[in-house]
Amino acid sequence: MVRKGQGRGGSVKAAKRAEVRLPELVAWEGGGLEPDGDYDGVEFTDVDFGGQEGIGARFMDCALRRCGLDEAGLAKARILDSVLEGVRGVGTDLSGASLRDVELVEARLGGVQLHGAVLERVVVRGGKIDYLNLRKARLKDVVFEGCVLVEPDFAGAVLERVEFRDCTLRGADFLGARMADVDLREAVELGIARGVEALAGAVISPAQLYDLAPALAAQLGVRVVP
Repeated sequence: MVRKGQGRGGSVKAAKRAEVRLPELVAWEGGGLEPDGDYDGVEFTDVDFGGQEGIGARFMDCALRRCGLDEAGLAKARILDSVLEGVRGVGTDLSGASLRDVELVEARLGGVQLHGAVLERVVVRGGKIDYLNLRKARLKDVVFEGCVLVEPDFAGAVLERVEFRDCTLRGADFLGARMADVDLREAVELGIARGVEALAGAVISPAQLYDLAPALAAQLGVRVVP
């Protein structure tokens, strides 16, 4: 799908949205997470994983609903064809993780570490995430929809076919990011703290251009004097 826009050639390629269809799931009756654990077709409901270590774990065709993830160690985890709904937590470590065909719905998270992670066909819908760390991550076919992102860090990340729809970005850091077909036009608030020069490869609306004009002028060394 190609939507008309302001990008190269007058168009921007739309993200391929995740469409997760879960099989019949088995309710989780186990204990805590385990490093390199393998979870297939499991439903976790109201489980508190706070402080547990599941480095390298694999979640396939799973649902995590209203689970607590405070300080959970999930570095290098693989989350595939899964739904995370109403999860909450601060300091969750997902550094170097792989998320593919994942829906993250109405999350309440803070300080999530996703630096160096790979996200492909991921939808983040609703909820609020503070201080999301996506430094040097790779995002492809990712949609942020109706969510609030406070000071998200995309520094050094690679974004391809990423959409921000009806969402709020406050104090975003795009320093050193590389973009291709990134659609920011439908963001209800677009606040960029650093890296406005990295917007090459993105499309914005005329109103957003007006709002970003001071930052763009500063980047070019232009003084605006009345």
